[in-house]
Amino acid sequence: MFGINGLEFLLLAVIAVMVLGPERLPEYAAQLGRLVKDLRRMASGAREQLREEVGPELDDVDWRKLDPRQYDPRRIIKEALIDDVQDAFKPVSGGAPNPEAPGSVTPPARSRPLPSVATSPRLGDGQLAPFDVEAT
Repeated sequence: MFGINGLEFLLLAVIAVMVLGPERLPEYAAQLGRLVKDLRRMASGAREQLREEVGPELDDVDWRKLDPRQYDPRRIIKEALIDDVQDAFKPVSGGAPNPEAPGSVTPPARSRPLPSVATSPRLGDGQLAPFDVEAT
């Protein structure tokens, strides 16, 4: 329960007997027993109150699925990276795009083709390249 094995519990009991003495030990043991009973009663009362307030949806919840100890960040990152790589290497279906298909995007019509590197004008010697102040 608290990560204490039998030998450690026995050692703690011996230390408690030595510190408290045999006269006061039964009194403290009884107080500890009452404290545990009260804590259990309060926990069950809180559980019942929560069940009354939330309703039957509480019974349908899979609490093991919501346990934060099951999440391994390395596994989550690895799966996300693998999914991205698999999406990047998906084969593209051939043919023209279907404008009727949901989620398809039709590219805008262009009036003239974009200039390629071979057809773009070259700058002369001493001529400065175009510079846009607002873009930088």
